[in-house]
Amino acid sequence: MTATHATARNRPSTLGGLLSAAAASNPHGVALVESSSGRHVRYGELDEIVARLAGALHRLGIGRGHRVGIWLPKSIESVATIHASLRTGAAHVPVDPLAPPTRAATIFSLAGVTAVVIHASLVEGLLASWPPELEGTRPRLIVVGESSAPTPERSLSWNEIQESESAGSVEPTEQPESDLAYVLFTSGSTGLPKGVMLSHENAWCFLDWCDREIAPNAGDVFASHAPLHFDLSVFDLYMSVLNAAPLVLIDEGMAKDPVRLADFLKSSSITVWYSAPSILAMMVEHGRLDEPVEAGGKPWAGPRLTLFAGEVFPVGPLKTLRKIWPDSTFWNLYGPTETNVCTAYKTPQNLDDLQAPLPIGPACTPLKARVVDPEGIDVEPGAKGELVIAGPRVMTGYFGREDLTESAFFTEGNGQKWYRTGDLVVDDGTGCFLFHGRRDRMVKKRGYRIELGEIESALYRNDSVERAAVVATQSDEEGVRIAAFVAMKPDRPASIIAMKRHCATFLPQYMIPDTIRFMPELPTTSTDKVDYPALGKIAQQVA
Repeated sequence: MTATHATARNRPSTLGGLLSAAAASNPHGVALVESSSGRHVRYGELDEIVARLAGALHRLGIGRGHRVGIWLPKSIESVATIHASLRTGAAHVPVDPLAPPTRAATIFSLAGVTAVVIHASLVEGLLASWPPELEGTRPRLIVVGESSAPTPERSLSWNEIQESESAGSVEPTEQPESDLAYVLFTSGSTGLPKGVMLSHENAWCFLDWCDREIAPNAGDVFASHAPLHFDLSVFDLYMSVLNAAPLVLIDEGMAKDPVRLADFLKSSSITVWYSAPSILAMMVEHGRLDEPVEAGGKPWAGPRLTLFAGEVFPVGPLKTLRKIWPDSTFWNLYGPTETNVCTAYKTPQNLDDLQAPLPIGPACTPLKARVVDPEGIDVEPGAKGELVIAGPRVMTGYFGREDLTESAFFTEGNGQKWYRTGDLVVDDGTGCFLFHGRRDRMVKKRGYRIELGEIESALYRNDSVERAAVVATQSDEEGVRIAAFVAMKPDRPASIIAMKRHCATFLPQYMIPDTIRFMPELPTTSTDKVDYPALGKIAQQVA
């Protein structure tokens, strides 16, 4: 699995032309490989699949200004849908394939998608969860796979499209870089997820920096570990195509199994890895990375490039991994979905003296970064403050939420807009930043940004709940753990299993509390507000 020619220096202005350029330069090179099935497709073949789907989307009237939903397991079809949406000029809205139908329906309705490319097994749940008051706005469905359930009215079949649609009928749309490329929904404090709008310019600002500084190439084999609705996937999806190189799609089951994942990696040709630190830490602990690949042989030398982002990498597992993969180049990348990566730190080879977590590094050009107090005034180097970011990588705003967009920025007298990350940092005096946590009730777990308030909102949707509160604890051994405390209404039964099932109806798996504790009443302050510090102490004791 090697590619022979890179297209990075002749990139198109928008993401929609990337695949065509790669197919033209390396039509016979492997484009995508599914980790579990081994199914693969070459760049010329993938370009034809995308062209047929883009033609079908075009016949549905989809183009610039529209949005296409994606609710599929990670697969050749899901990646093809991303490229087909971009080719028409539309933006794509991916949703976690493991998310409950209520969450998927909420996201697609909030985003106003015109069509959803969906796996057959998920159709019934989406239709049942679609808000009745929005029935007239229900999107057209393009169904992948077979199901025993009746085919929805006005739906299209993926197989029929690929068999009947003529390839090459839709050329990549000419559009300004300011056009929307994708909307990624993250946890929202109000109980509703919020859609981060990213333009083609936002994406290219990141990709150009990666091409210049991290420097993957056409000889690399990229791993796609991050889910497609997670911003880490942007690097995998587009840097591989930019270099006309293979991308190995790691399915949802393997992605969370450190033993299977490590065994797969040791037998693969993957040279570029990007994931949340917790995944690498789990492989260090459970994956036997330091064992020989075969009897009498040597341990796997690791990927050429190891990138991690989304949370703090515990020092112990990081040091161990550094010793197991001594020749790999490590990058600690930082940034919320709203900026993708905005600071970066190239990790030293020797970490023996490391006592504290790695710095998150200086700002990635051409971005600007400052550390400010609550009024937006710069603090002195060495003082803790909020990191704010400005530049062409910062999102255009939150979809349909001008109020949230306005509160996320402040504007200086010279007209410069600064995005408030909500993260507390310290400038070490050289422009290199050290991370010191959050200023709000947001946490990061396995790389996902989680608003604890959204979990509380889900708990309150249970009619038996009188009062609920959620806190997070952190340790070097287990990382972030989420604890829910619940007081039930009189004479209502308290069942941890039932409450977790309730949460699974409204929350993705990674947001379901690790522990649920029932109490007669929750501790409160003198103003009858939940005493979160007290609950935090209880959570630490329980853990």
